Amino acid sequence: MRKSPSLAAVVAGVIGVVAAVTVVTAAPAAAAGPAPHYLMTAFTNTSESNMYVYDSPNATTFSLIRANAYTPPSGLIRDPSVIRHTDGWYYLVYTTNWTGNTIGFARSRDHVTWTFLRTVTVGLNGATGSTWAPEWFVDTDGSVHVIFSASTTGTAGQFRPYRITATDGALSSWTSPAAIGIPANYIDTFVVRSGGGYVAFLKNETTKYIERATAPSLTGPWTFTGTANWAGWGSGLEGPALVRLPNGSWRIYFDQYGAGRYYYADSADLQSWSAKVELPGLSGTVRHFTVLREDVGDSTAVPTGRTSLRSANVPDRYVRHRNSLGYIEPVSTSTDRLDATFTVTAGLANAACYSFQAVNASGRYLRHANNRLTLSADDGSALLRNDATFCGRTGLAGGGTVSFESYNYPGFYLRHYNYELRIDPLGTDAAYAGDASFTVTAPLG
Repeated sequence: MRKSPSLAAVVAGVIGVVAAVTVVTAAPAAAAGPAPHYLMTAFTNTSESNMYVYDSPNATTFSLIRANAYTPPSGLIRDPSVIRHTDGWYYLVYTTNWTGNTIGFARSRDHVTWTFLRTVTVGLNGATGSTWAPEWFVDTDGSVHVIFSASTTGTAGQFRPYRITATDGALSSWTSPAAIGIPANYIDTFVVRSGGGYVAFLKNETTKYIERATAPSLTGPWTFTGTANWAGWGSGLEGPALVRLPNGSWRIYFDQYGAGRYYYADSADLQSWSAKVELPGLSGTVRHFTVLREDVGDSTAVPTGRTSLRSANVPDRYVRHRNSLGYIEPVSTSTDRLDATFTVTAGLANAACYSFQAVNASGRYLRHANNRLTLSADDGSALLRNDATFCGRTGLAGGGTVSFESYNYPGFYLRHYNYELRIDPLGTDAAYAGDASFTVTAPLG
């Protein structure tokens, strides 16, 4: 699979693509900047052998994308942790069993369909020990680590945090495990960078509190700066996972496992935290998860209201629907012109982005389904609204054009291929840039 380059690299590689400027009568929407999209991977109270995938526009209200999105070939999938790697793929690492000395890996191009990659033997404890709660940590130098908890004497033993570090870009080769310097009887270690140092949130297995520690290096020395009930969240908590919000603040999620409830709290500085708030909708359903934030689109404002879209590299063709599918085609008849006219609205899933409603099929929107663009009625479902939301970006082909990034498939762009409209991962060549760029014109119909 080809790598997904930076947008700047794609634009720099495009030459000779010029789009004509057409006056647009609609007013531009206010450019709101990139739109955050949050991806959650979790196991549930009902199954530790299947992974569920959720997403959210605000890190609070999550909707199910796919149940049973991944089932490993053997063992369990507890504590699934997700990143998006530099190759454009999503990668999982997860707990494979209650006892043993392996962790599991899987990957996905679209975060919906997952493929098993391998199990990695960490070599600490054999079949009589336990290896739990692996978490990704990508350092500021680009190095990729997995931090996990291991006991040499099984589930009743004293766990200690260790790390392994990827030695290749494919994440297929790893160093031997090394302790990170935190004492025994701590599990579920989640590390973030702050300033020039490291901050860890982890469960004290003796007291059952989530504690906080800081260090100048990933290998320590660690100083505990929040112990016992330091944050006021109470005990009986585990599975801390953090995500940074667009305003620079932090959100931590954690599992009150005895009560079967899930909570979150917010902080501006990783030190002082809000009171815990129950996670709506999913509390009581999901277990130990991570949340990945990706920003979609840029500050490009797209004209709203009635408008048409012309292909940048086939300028006699316009975006239109026909038989409920999306195409770029020449327009001549009055029906063609109406089919090629849309009302651009605030995005159904995120108001910082856009949706395209057909003017001659009220209540029906362009959306992607299995990568193909279709025209579908807004049934009110989170899936439809996500699929029908696209975020504006400066046109990959330049020349005043605009490109549209799928809101719920970050890094996938609206483009034509064989004159059919679809979404595909960001490409590296000038042909892709032209296929994925459009000129906003006055409405044809």
